[in-house]
Amino acid sequence: MTEKILILDFGSQYTQLIARAVREASVYCEIIPYHKNFEFEPGLKGIILSGSPFSVNEEKAPDVNVQQFITKVPVLGVCYGAQLTAKRFGGIVAKSNKREYGRAILQRKKEDILLKDVSPQSQVWMSHSDTIKELPVGFELLADTESIPVAAFKKNGGDSNPLYGVQFHPEVYHSKEGKKILKNFLVNICGCSQNWTPAHFITDTVASLRNQIGDRKVIMALSGGVDSTVAATLIHKAIGDRLYGIFVDNGVLRKNEFESVLKMYDQLGLNVKGIDAKEHFYTKLAGKTDPETKRKIIGSSFIDIFQEEAKKIDGIGLLGQGTIYPDVIESVSVHGPSVTIKSHHNVGGLPEHLHLELVEPLRSLFKDEVRKVGRELGIPTDMIDRHPFPGPGLAIRILGEITEEKVQLLQEADHLYIKALKDNNLYATVWQAGAILLPVKSVGVMGDERTYEYTVALRAVTSVDGMTADWAHLPFEFLANISNEIINNVRGINRVVYDISSKPPATIEWE
Repeated sequence: MTEKILILDFGSQYTQLIARAVREASVYCEIIPYHKNFEFEPGLKGIILSGSPFSVNEEKAPDVNVQQFITKVPVLGVCYGAQLTAKRFGGIVAKSNKREYGRAILQRKKEDILLKDVSPQSQVWMSHSDTIKELPVGFELLADTESIPVAAFKKNGGDSNPLYGVQFHPEVYHSKEGKKILKNFLVNICGCSQNWTPAHFITDTVASLRNQIGDRKVIMALSGGVDSTVAATLIHKAIGDRLYGIFVDNGVLRKNEFESVLKMYDQLGLNVKGIDAKEHFYTKLAGKTDPETKRKIIGSSFIDIFQEEAKKIDGIGLLGQGTIYPDVIESVSVHGPSVTIKSHHNVGGLPEHLHLELVEPLRSLFKDEVRKVGRELGIPTDMIDRHPFPGPGLAIRILGEITEEKVQLLQEADHLYIKALKDNNLYATVWQAGAILLPVKSVGVMGDERTYEYTVALRAVTSVDGMTADWAHLPFEFLANISNEIINNVRGINRVVYDISSKPPATIEWE
């Protein structure tokens, strides 16, 4: 039986960070919307109430029955969760004289297991406009700051389980000892045994896959990326060659990627068929310049080819996918439906077209956890540490129409760029890097010859999860050297620029 912590999401931008911090402590957790019903299963060890952009005093503020929860398990309220707890038990929550946002010093007022081994004065991160002015009867102050009278508290006595609240964000980087506070809650208060490790996950998942799949066959689209490779390796570990992998060359992969990825799959012992479909994609993409149109053409063409291959295998009953946890979390929307920024192409549409039951062994993992599992499985480091690469590949890094000539130009430039990052020990310092071919030609001079050739933009960003990103501050000397190398070695490119835009407002990819 897997121990579990539930995180009830009230719409905070930091909710996923709470989950990541809990997982880092080797404790399994799940995020669910605050209004979703759940069972108090035997493995449930505790509940964490997240922050929120709401005020607890708004008419339609999110609410949960904290009193009922603590009859079953320990509870920790974070920021809004702490304010909701205080209000529900009769405390006073009101607007602060000023909005409290940023660093503050937590001043411990009382020894308690929640603050065990935490410094008497410890930096924390505040982000709230309401504050707890007065604690309910029967509650005890554990810590304050210069700005707020209540920064941490607990409920005393009674027959219930422990109830705590902190009016800061222990899950964020700026709360220096926040992870220690969370670990105290998980281990010392909830009694979690911290046994959720990559090895434990693999053992449980392989057993679960064998149970789900039985003697049936699984087909899976592989991309050469981390998620699909780790998912396929887990499924293969469970059922061997009854997993049929399909790897399609859509003509917009990186240089030599089709051959090198197939070789790597062979080394892993995976049963994978490579399909050279470059000409099919080039024909479909001819004359198309709109980014969304290009994405949809690549997605639909991929589905057509995959379906054709699936028909050639008798008795396929399931479809494997590398879906990871951020793809399936039901986020609480506080501003209505989200705006669609762009459509993504993973294996989108395949479940609807093939009417197959899904096998998704990574549904519970964050990206960094997928990498840890991959290492435990013995997948080569080069594969595990690969940067994310978009499903539509170089098609969305070639602005404007896609031609075979442009693909080859960009493949060469991108290959030199990525190789240089690795050679200079910079590859691991960035989240994602790539070259973008612009629909811009400019005049250049090479020797006595005037040129009129393309411009390439280099992009490198730092990020934790891709939701936000900052441009990577690569050394000037490196940028100068790679610019010269691309211009001198890729005939057709005579100008290199570096993208210094962050996300937001820009996106990581240009299309």
